[in-house]
Amino acid sequence: PYDIAKENRMEALPVRKLIALILLMLMLPVLALGEGFSVDGTRLLDANGEPFIMRGVNHPHCWYLGKDDVALPAIAATGCNTVRIVCGSGQQYPRDSVDRLNRVIDRCKELGMIVVLEVHDVTGSNNASDLIKTCEYWISVKDALIGNEAYVILNVANEWMGRWDSASWCAAYRLVIPRLREAGIHNTIMVDAGGWGQHAASISDRGADVLAADPLGNTMFSVHMYGTAGKDAATIERAITGAQDKGLCIIVGEFGHTHSDGDVDEQHILRYCVENGVGYLGWSWKGNSGGVEYLDIALEWDGSRLSPDWGEVLINGEYGIRRNSVSCTVFAGSEAQP
Repeated sequence: PYDIAKENRMEALPVRKLIALILLMLMLPVLALGEGFSVDGTRLLDANGEPFIMRGVNHPHCWYLGKDDVALPAIAATGCNTVRIVCGSGQQYPRDSVDRLNRVIDRCKELGMIVVLEVHDVTGSNNASDLIKTCEYWISVKDALIGNEAYVILNVANEWMGRWDSASWCAAYRLVIPRLREAGIHNTIMVDAGGWGQHAASISDRGADVLAADPLGNTMFSVHMYGTAGKDAATIERAITGAQDKGLCIIVGEFGHTHSDGDVDEQHILRYCVENGVGYLGWSWKGNSGGVEYLDIALEWDGSRLSPDWGEVLINGEYGIRRNSVSCTVFAGSEAQP
């Protein structure tokens, strides 16, 4: 084709362009469905293919349904690029409907924050049947997920598996992840470590097997760091590098400055995550009770006062959110305002 006359090539060019344009138009719906977050080895990429590092907090949405309108703008005002939303599946906490999930997602999108949705009902359960029921819940509300792949990450179940049992943890997630995919849910999936989220070795030992069960290869992991997984620098670094050395994408999905199981080296968590490009999400904005009120980041729902020992460090410290959060590129040029 390269030896034809120049004028013939010039005449054919508009035709080739027209054919290419038609093909592109036909492909657009398919491309749109496939756009979203993706896992690339140890990295999380946004819908534009750019690395995305979470800097944010957890918000107890389903326990304080009337506080979203005040709390979410206040969370965004701290510079958070991500908010992890506590949801209920009806197994223990009020069931979030598609409409209610959509309202939360839409508001977070308006505020320029990526959403991590998690069901809290089966926290600490060792029963695979509870995880299966949670999977069935997500399938029942999948209309809130499909089409939001660029904005929503699905953290299937908060701290499912209280035991330090990597084999059972792995087997159950290998069962439910394909079911979510078969239902048409293409969002990046996040899986909490076993042992109430603190058994980091479950990820380094069997995380690759969990990832292999995802036909999209789009699963990442989360370790929760309190007095066990976050007790000192060596333990913190081992939890993160243990997963990364296996080629897995990991974040610190929850952590505080202290807890019932011991003191937490929150400064090292913050510093190590910032220096090594690892995401972190602090627990939690407000509303903690039962003796763990010290984990409140904010003393008021509107964020007008932060707790001195935890909120100020997490939000305003040297390695805190305000100084180290970069907005997701999917919001570039948007009208998002806190």
